[in-house]
Amino acid sequence: MSYDFDVVVVGGGPSGATAATDLARAGHHVLLLDRAGRIKPCGGAIPPRLIRDFDIPDHLLVAKATAARMIAPSAKQVEMPVGDGFVGMVDRDIFDEWLRARAGLAGAERRTGTFERIDRDPDGTAVIVYTTARGREAQRVRTRVVIGCDGARSGVARQAIKGARTKFVFAYHEVVKAPAVHYDFRPERCDVVYQGDISPDFYGWVFPHGDTASIGVGSANKGFGLRESCARLRLQSGLAGCETLRREGAPIPLKPLKRWDNGRDVVVAGDAAGVVAPASGEGIYYAMACGRIAAQSVGTFLRTRDARALAQARKQFMRAHGRVFWVLGIMQHFWYRSDKRRERFVKMCEDPDVQKLTWQAYMNKELVRAEPMAHARIFFKDMGHLLGLAR
Repeated sequence: MSYDFDVVVVGGGPSGATAATDLARAGHHVLLLDRAGRIKPCGGAIPPRLIRDFDIPDHLLVAKATAARMIAPSAKQVEMPVGDGFVGMVDRDIFDEWLRARAGLAGAERRTGTFERIDRDPDGTAVIVYTTARGREAQRVRTRVVIGCDGARSGVARQAIKGARTKFVFAYHEVVKAPAVHYDFRPERCDVVYQGDISPDFYGWVFPHGDTASIGVGSANKGFGLRESCARLRLQSGLAGCETLRREGAPIPLKPLKRWDNGRDVVVAGDAAGVVAPASGEGIYYAMACGRIAAQSVGTFLRTRDARALAQARKQFMRAHGRVFWVLGIMQHFWYRSDKRRERFVKMCEDPDVQKLTWQAYMNKELVRAEPMAHARIFFKDMGHLLGLAR
């Protein structure tokens, strides 16, 4: 049988671009199909492990955050210094395009188009149907395997994978020109706002991006006004008068799908697979890690023609990150439910043990097991907060 491509990757965000790069470097004939002009709303934070694992050059970092400030419903503020190192900040329009360009340099063919559907030729081969412009005839390419990296409301997942549904947080942010001098905005600090009027079930953020800043909010409550909330956040942060450069919104999944493949020739990754961390909403690292694991599974499938290899993508990802997602899910379910609990959560963040283990886990993307006494101290303090005994 003849194919136009070994692999078609639908979606050119961090997950899709990573998968396309890895497969092209392995010698496979890859098409990277991406819609033009879309920028995902995102705080843009990337941890040192991402920079290390995926060879991200320093020039893509528009800022280096060395602290986070947690803000409680009472306006109480807790600053959490990173310690040694920093958290990189990227602009998604520049960062994502750089990743796509790297895929092209690795040998992937890049095309701009909108995914329409997966057809089947009489021999059963998958045919990706996409359009390049309104009113033009649809294009068709035959492929041995499809990787769907086309976002939270993935068309690939909806068509090819049974039960591909999950709940979303809806995110909205405004990118503004950062003030040169400001009484409360620091270009090396990320602010995270836990207040019910900013978000009834998630949080708001003010993240530095060098010459600009991202000010955003998220909520799973469909009736909650994200734009109005963002305006309130800008006002209380003293940034209402800053020039607005662009506005973006999108759904963000906070729970991995139960199945990522169709048992035949389709697998999903990134937001399409639901791999955004609960509680934090962090997605860039997990998207790229997922894209890499999906590429490895697809490589095995292409070599062996055994479709069971595609199911290994989810198994490997959850083996590496499932426990972190479970812990963060519990945190979000409990601590974000009321302002009273948010107040206690921010209070907990004052604890040096909490700060140390939180940063270690975030920077390295794994739960810290090396300090059992610190975990024990946090457990008892946490129980005190849960029971209302802590002051």
